[in-house]
Amino acid sequence: MTDDQGELPELIAMADQALVRTVDGLSDSQYAEPSQLPGWTRAHVVAHVTLNAEALAGVLHGAHVGSPQPMYASQEARDADIAALAGASTADLRERFLAATGTFTEALGAMHEGDWKGRFERTPGAPGIRLANVPLMRLREVEIHHADLDAGYTAADWSPRFCRVLLDSLTKFDTEQPFEVRPTDLDGTWRYGDGDGGPVVSGTAGALGWWLTGRGAGEGLASDSGVLPRMEAW
Repeated sequence: MTDDQGELPELIAMADQALVRTVDGLSDSQYAEPSQLPGWTRAHVVAHVTLNAEALAGVLHGAHVGSPQPMYASQEARDADIAALAGASTADLRERFLAATGTFTEALGAMHEGDWKGRFERTPGAPGIRLANVPLMRLREVEIHHADLDAGYTAADWSPRFCRVLLDSLTKFDTEQPFEVRPTDLDGTWRYGDGDGGPVVSGTAGALGWWLTGRGAGEGLASDSGVLPRMEAW
């Protein structure tokens, strides 16, 4: 691993273990119930997390063997694969999810220091993404979509370590206006958007992270302007 990736492998392992417990605990009927993502059942969320693990493992393996490859053949293929896997039997979906989790872990562990140089494409021709971002991408996918399952695990269960990583990483996203967030349960202030000024939003780190990813309506948060900035879902 590179120095700037620090604790990410450990956090991914912890996040994987928690998600595996939740997925293993779902009944067949619960897979077909709605998740917190519009239009997606829990099966869709599990399918997405599964295919994301396979895609990112492929990216890492390609970098490791010197044969770069994109995450997905196309956006359409990615969407079709999610729909198809979500429609599989729960036993097949669970088995593939568990296998994909292990495949990503193996691909991550096989990377050498020199393998992390360079970039990869989400789809052919798309803007390049730094290979060094892959562990962060996977960690966010597992933790955020675990909460999206709406199966007992919520943003309130995110560890302080993950919340710091999430709040840090989201400062790189564009926002419609500048603002600051000040978690009530973490030390520090995070600034978002270009320029100075803007409201200060406070609340727990988990509630802030949930809102910053465009989820919920800002439950439990307060803005010193009386209005929360609008966040795009992602």
